[in-house]
Amino acid sequence: MTIDTNDMLNSILESFSRIDHIKSEDIPNIELYMDQITTFMDAQLQASKRYPDDKILTKTMINNYTKSSLLPPPEKKKYSKEHILLLIFIYYFKSILSIKDIQMLLDPIVDKYFKGKEKLDLEGIYNEVFSMEKEQVEHLKEDIILKYKLSQTTFSESNDKEKEFLHLFSFICLLSFDVYLKKQLIETLLDQLPENGK
Repeated sequence: MTIDTNDMLNSILESFSRIDHIKSEDIPNIELYMDQITTFMDAQLQASKRYPDDKILTKTMINNYTKSSLLPPPEKKKYSKEHILLLIFIYYFKSILSIKDIQMLLDPIVDKYFKGKEKLDLEGIYNEVFSMEKEQVEHLKEDIILKYKLSQTTFSESNDKEKEFLHLFSFICLLSFDVYLKKQLIETLLDQLPENGK
């Protein structure tokens, strides 16, 4: 089987151009029941699924987030727009951080900004953070191209059949190392957070 790595790279870069977050104005301003939230999240984040049957969010996940105090409890079994904003943050963080780390990061945000206790509210924080997304995607694309080119220079002594797989392996290793280092940095930053974010 031949892997066309150039086509693969172009496909990856093209998919990055389609990456988009849930815009706060697309989140309903009415309170939703749990089923409505799971349906909404699944529809909005469908493009981020690896496989069609993957679940973005389940009732069990929401219940577990609430039980672990990661997500404030609903009011009369209904969840607000702020609950959905938190669930989006949790969705992105959970692939690289433990629930404990996510809680450490989000607790101060929930304490200070949930229910609009300050001039800056949770929606304002969400919009500010995600406003950086487009520029970051462009930087990431440039970085991926550099890593790809570097991976293509490895294993020059191998035969063509071996080289194809080893180039792909090198590319995956470079990307993984990048993720590993950034995860280490995030954990170091979390460990320096003041107790309770104060």
